[in-house]
Amino acid sequence: MTMSKMRSEGSLPVVSLPLPVDVTAPAVARQAVRATLAGLGFDDAGVDDVLLATSELVTNAFEHGERPDRLEVEYSGGRLTLRVFDSGTGRPKLKEPSPAAARSRGLQLVHALSDDWGHEPCSGGKYVWAVFSLPGLDG
Repeated sequence: MTMSKMRSEGSLPVVSLPLPVDVTAPAVARQAVRATLAGLGFDDAGVDDVLLATSELVTNAFEHGERPDRLEVEYSGGRLTLRVFDSGTGRPKLKEPSPAAARSRGLQLVHALSDDWGHEPCSGGKYVWAVFSLPGLDG
């Protein structure tokens, strides 16, 4: 899926939020996604997986990208797409964490919680995206 195609089919205009370039970025992103989903009529219980994945995507951009830039949220056809942009050119890698490791589980969580995820190069860096099924509000 290309970003322009997803935008043109969207039933909710893409919500774009600049991210701070510090450790508050995951919390700011979670709050924005929670508010966007609440505005669509989704309650907190139904979006816990999306909020956790939001934190992980932004944290990954903060720690492994070069600078988190912005978060985009789009809802269309019962599917929610998150995109986190950063200025890094490195490709995200899904790796098996050591059982003793306290970290390096972010993309494993995104992989487990989302229907699909990936990354795309873009002007100024890349974006990492994740898609979730949230049916029932735009049909």
